Parts: sequence; C-alpha cells; structure tokens
Amino acid sequence: MNTGKVWLVGAGPGDVGLLTVKGMEILRQAEVVVYDSLVGQEILSRIPEQVRCINVGKRASHHTMPQEQINQVLVEEAKKGYRVVRLKGGDPFLFGRGGEELELLVKEGIPYEVVPGVTSPIAVPAYNGIPVTHRDFTSSVHIITGHKKQGAAYDIDFEALVRTKGTLVFLMGVSALSDICGSLLQAGMDKDMPAAILQKGTTAGQKRIVATISTLEEEVKRQGIETPAIIVVGRVCALSEEFAWHEKLPLSGYKVLVTRPRDLISSMAEKLRLMGAEVLELPAIRTEPVEENAQLLEVLEKLDTYQWTVFTSPTGVRVFFEKLQECHTDIRALAKLKIAAIGKGTTKALKERGIFADYMPEIFDGEALGRGLCELCEGTEKILLPRARMCNQEILTELSQKPGIQVDDIPIYDTFYETRDLIDRKKGFETGDIDCAVFTSASTVRGFREAAKGLDFTKVRAACIGRQTQAEADALGMETYRAREASIDSLLELVIELKGKTARK
Repeated sequence: MNTGKVWLVGAGPGDVGLLTVKGMEILRQAEVVVYDSLVGQEILSRIPEQVRCINVGKRASHHTMPQEQINQVLVEEAKKGYRVVRLKGGDPFLFGRGGEELELLVKEGIPYEVVPGVTSPIAVPAYNGIPVTHRDFTSSVHIITGHKKQGAAYDIDFEALVRTKGTLVFLMGVSALSDICGSLLQAGMDKDMPAAILQKGTTAGQKRIVATISTLEEEVKRQGIETPAIIVVGRVCALSEEFAWHEKLPLSGYKVLVTRPRDLISSMAEKLRLMGAEVLELPAIRTEPVEENAQLLEVLEKLDTYQWTVFTSPTGVRVFFEKLQECHTDIRALAKLKIAAIGKGTTKALKERGIFADYMPEIFDGEALGRGLCELCEGTEKILLPRARMCNQEILTELSQKPGIQVDDIPIYDTFYETRDLIDRKKGFETGDIDCAVFTSASTVRGFREAAKGLDFTKVRAACIGRQTQAEADALGMETYRAREASIDSLLELVIELKGKTARK
C-alpha cells in the first residue's frame, strides 16, 4: 500500500493573507486536513470543498481531542495513503507541539514536511502598531508561554526576563494576567513600564488595551477582553497609538460573508480584504455546465442565423466559450453577431476573451436589458440567449413585447446549492460575529437559505447587488440594502456604508 505524507503547516494568526504561499499551495493539494481552534475562519473557508476535514479543537484548557490521539490520527490517515495537512494556528514549532507530532511520524516512518507560519507574537503586535524591537527602546524580544497548570507555580525566571530590558510577549496567558504582572513587578520591573493585551489580532475581532504593567489588569477588568489574546510588555507598547494602522482601514473590524460561486469569489473578497475586512468565503451556490447539451451543440452549428447573442452572467460567458473550444469553433463564428451584456461583470468577462459588447443597459438587470434590446431591434431579429437553467423570466417578458423577435433561450449551466459546514453561519449571525452577508444574485440568497437552515434570517444584514436579489432576501425577512448599481464596485461601496451605518435601504 502507498504510504501518504504529512505536512505540518503554520496557518498564521488568522488573516488569510498571512498564510504563506507554500502553505496555501499545500492546502489546495490536501486530501485530509486536521485543524485546531486557532486556525482563522478566513483560512478554513478557503479549504477546497473535496477535502475531508477533522477538527481536533485545542485551545487553552479546552481540548476536543488529546494530543496523543491527534498524533495517532496523523499516522492513521497517512498510512491510508492520503496527503494529510496538519493545519496549526501560528507556527507549528512555537508552542504548537509540532515536535511531539513529528516524533510519532518519525517512529512510524511516515514522510513529512514542515511549513513555518507567521507567528502571532510578531504579527499581532505589528497589526496593532507595536514594533517588538526598536533601536531607541530595545534590541531583543522574548516569547514566553503564559500557560501553566492550575495551582502550579510558574517555572519562569522573571528576574532574568526583567534584566534583558527586552520586549516580552506572553502567549496563552490571559487567565494568568494577574500572576504575570505581579511576578514581573516582584522581579523589579518599573511599575510604569508600558504593557498591552491584544485580542484576536489580524481578525475583525481585533482589540487593544494599552496601560502599564501595574494597571493593565485593572484596565482589562474595566474594558473586557476575549481569547485568544497575547500580552506584550515593554517600552515599545507606548508607540501603538502613533503607529496603529489597521484600524484606520475603512472595513477594519468588519466581518463579511461572501456567497458568490467559488470561481467568481476571489476578486471581490480580495477587494474587501484590502479595505481591512475579514472575509469568509462560503459559496452558497456552485455552477456546472449542462452535460450532453445537444440543444447548445445544434445552436453552435448555426450561429450565422442569429443577429444577437445576449449574456446575462460572467458564468454564462465562461461556459459558452468553453463549449465553443470543445467544438473546435473559434470566435470568428461570432463575427456577424452583435453582443449584449447585462452589466459590468459580464462585459469584463467578454473583454477578457477579446470581445467588446455592443450593448449594455444603464440599469444592470434583465428587465432593462430586454427593454433596451427591443428598442435596438427592428422586430425581425433572432436572439440567442445562453444562460442558467434556473433564472428569472424578466428579459423574456420584455422581449415578448416586440412582435417578430425570436428568442432561443438555451440552458448552458445548472446551479446547485452549497452546504459546507466548516463555519457555523447560524451561530455567526445570531451572535453578531458576522456583520453582513454579500449577495450577488437571487440564487445565492436561495443557496444561503439552504446552507443556514434554522437561522433567524432577521438577524442577517444583507448587501444585495440588485432589485431581484434584494426581493429574494426581503422574502426571508433579512435587513436588506441594495447597491446603487448592479456592479461589484458599487456593492463594495455599500458594504463600507453599512459599516458606517450610513446605507439607505
């Protein structure tokens, strides 16, 4: 039997942009992913659909699975011949017990690789404007685990730490904050030494409390803090107000659920992330070309009999041109046709294939597209309409108003609902952890409904691309808002307005 292989991959502190290029490539090729609770939701939402995922928990004092059993799972899955990724928050070898997992792999003769990760004691302070070293303040940084067994004393030389005059970063120490601060003061640290506690760094839940080593515990009690969080002690903490940058981004602190099909999701998600949002990529639908499409094949043989080809989605463009290639037909077959596109996304998809649309309506929906075509047509035109099997009828209703127009409405792709459960959508909206959902079509709303059964949809703030999408969300009782025009850029502007609560319904 072929033995598989294990990759220990550091997932970083949460922001998917801090997952290394190598880590992402290995994740894409994985067959089994064994992940823990500190892996960011953004990263979990990027795990390929076909991958089998095993949640082993592991957060301070709360273990879904004991470490010994995790080690055994890695061996068992690899022995079945699978490509196994052990996905760990931060870096596998920095308090990640990666060494323990390797011991059993070595003993069992399982091949493995280690992919280091961006580690939270460096990245989280950076996202909060705290450089862990600075030539005017300190030339060393020291990373310490703040976790200790209940009732036991710290096995840490606090006096030695104080003598270093370096920046001290404590991981997993929130519950022991009082002991850590007290021990440093007892070891001779200046009571006015700046100190900070940094919550959920690099994610939408990021929060910073800066005080002194003698007042930090009191400030935490007053302002509140959630785990995971790290404690930073050192003069560099005083720079946070001056150097803070992440919170100045327009969507910092905002978590957005994106529901587009996976093949269309990345550009919008990337734009949201560049503006500071935490983005969960959870496609509500997927699209697949219609198999054995004899109707389309027949049409492709007589393209010269049409005057117009009308595209109503980027997916329709992609599938149509893929089918042209399969039939060994190039774009010269479209030379005598005029091309219409429903909006900017569809127009862009055509441009990428070397075609400029002859017509795009000012309002990007089926009704406006149909009405505009009626004005352009004399009444004897033949129109090819390649689109989804499940779609609205508004364009056909409008075209029927003009006698003499013949429309061949050809289904070229099917839409299916996605229901992957790595992220609990229901809990995310009901607790307010997810701030809004972005819907780019009525079908994504329907797919979301299926994926989030049992959710009180009145808890969902919905950013909708157009009128039909908003109507579908309204029917579920969502709090809906509509973009000024049916385009991705306008939808992004709407999300920014929602964060500032200035959007109009």
